Amino acid sequence: MKLQRLALALTGAGLLAATVASVPAAATGQDDPKPRFAKSLTPNTIKAAEAGEPCISDVMAPKADATAQEILAMPGRSIDSFSDTPFKYVGTRANSTWYGAVNASGTQVYYYGLLLQGANLYRHTTYLRDNGETGTWVPTFKKVGTGWTSFKSIATSNYSVAAPRHAYLYGLNTNGSLYRYQIVGAGFRALGPLPGFRGFKAMTVISETATYDTLLMTTTAGALYTVRIPIAAGAKPVLKKVRSSGWAAYESLVAQGCGTRGGALITAVDHNNQSGYLYAMSKANGAATAITSYGKVPEVYSGVSHVSLTTHYHQLVSE
Repeated sequence: MKLQRLALALTGAGLLAATVASVPAAATGQDDPKPRFAKSLTPNTIKAAEAGEPCISDVMAPKADATAQEILAMPGRSIDSFSDTPFKYVGTRANSTWYGAVNASGTQVYYYGLLLQGANLYRHTTYLRDNGETGTWVPTFKKVGTGWTSFKSIATSNYSVAAPRHAYLYGLNTNGSLYRYQIVGAGFRALGPLPGFRGFKAMTVISETATYDTLLMTTTAGALYTVRIPIAAGAKPVLKKVRSSGWAAYESLVAQGCGTRGGALITAVDHNNQSGYLYAMSKANGAATAITSYGKVPEVYSGVSHVSLTTHYHQLVSE
């Protein structure tokens, strides 16, 4: 199911040049897709590719037993949902977005992202063997950093549709600061801490633009905020309260673009009862943001964290 939809999405954007080949013999981690794949993309071509698609929550849930599982849900009067068979992964405690892409020759579909295991930061490259309903996930892992013991949550942004391209890693620390790192090839450049985030808990990226990223974050007291972080060096984040209460139960937030006006489909996960809840959110505008609740998804969200499955070529524009 997932492989077929991913292949269609990439083909619709003119990106899948050939059928998926078998997994490379030596798979030890891979850099981001070659920039040439993004050159023909614009926000308009992305919107055109998405215009006829329903809004779907596509969540990857790495689990405590060193497996991972994809969970899909579609909102409506009743929620349609599906959980794929768990596959062998690795034990983690925090994860970032999984970006689907193709290699430079157009012969291999894969996902990549970051994860925390103990004090270490890893990059995974998870290949998809075969093209169709029966494809299998084949993950590989590479350590890319140490010293992450005090970080409780991570999130990544990925602005790929125009120059200058950029990607950032955000880490929420137990000391009350949000740290930002620029992702440069296979390395990271520390940009320093942003204080003022004590009491914040879950976070996910909802906007990636040429001049700023926006995070959606909850507090332990249950408030929901947007946090706009300008790309310009030294610029301070702009926090806007979206809701003052009602979000305390959620330890994971997953955002996917929804509609052509910048809305988002949010999956909020309560780890204590292993339940996910669907919300549709208009383009964020502080307390004026419209949020529609669709209720509980009829699936078990048993992951240690929950992140978006998207593609390298689709941008979030929800604030």
